[in-house]
Amino acid sequence: MDELNVLSTRISEAAETIMSLHPERPSIAIVLGSGLGPMADRCEVLASIPFAEIPHFPVPTTPGHAGKLLIARVGNVPVYFMQGRYHFYEGYTTQEITFPYRVLAHLGMKQLILTNAAGGLNPDWNPGDLMVLSDHLSLFCDSPLRGANLDAFGPRFPDQTHVYDSDLRELLLETARELSVPVHAGVYAYMRGPQYETPAEIRMLRSLGADAVGMSTVPEAIVASHSGVKILALSCITNLAAGISKTPLSHKEVMEIGAQASDSSIRLLQSFLSKI
Repeated sequence: MDELNVLSTRISEAAETIMSLHPERPSIAIVLGSGLGPMADRCEVLASIPFAEIPHFPVPTTPGHAGKLLIARVGNVPVYFMQGRYHFYEGYTTQEITFPYRVLAHLGMKQLILTNAAGGLNPDWNPGDLMVLSDHLSLFCDSPLRGANLDAFGPRFPDQTHVYDSDLRELLLETARELSVPVHAGVYAYMRGPQYETPAEIRMLRSLGADAVGMSTVPEAIVASHSGVKILALSCITNLAAGISKTPLSHKEVMEIGAQASDSSIRLLQSFLSKI
């Protein structure tokens, strides 16, 4: 069996397992990044399955990532929750990292909300601030589209002019204004990790136009956009980046600030979902 047939078979096997859980097939999926796991506790959960029980799904190893797929309702809106995600630094390929989004697109996902914890490159921003992505820098991302192209999902050379949907972004910013939740708009730079960036790397990224930096989101966004999915992405600025921050960087700080900002992030997303 060739590469494409193997991948198509794996997508179908994973999708069938998820469909056997519950007949609901949401058109919206939300990736709950660091600090946003509690959002699932405020919703009506219809079904829950560990990633380990879904064929061909990797298992997250990063603290703060529960590793479950939920089918839930946020108000009256059915959604898939990815409770945790995968990272390149865990040893997975970008194709493995993004496999679940192929499966969800196969199941009918039309909109994907990606959330993450990120380092802030703007010295005027503070830990706990939120940033909605207008664009990204993928220079250090191994393309998840490398290899044989899945023509059923998208073209060999997909346009990346509008990876992040402008209508969804404007709706989120409008919702944020209504709730008096400050949200910046900016460019997210992807770095492989797991080490944090050096001050020289941060200066480079700032000169390239980046406003925040992190170790996720971009591979997922590339694959979802290739599949024709509309994307919204939201970063929680959990720390200032190297050379800007006056204190050493740590994952503990990321978790703590993410938890502190989770309430406003959850309120924002709940209100946003009620509008789409």
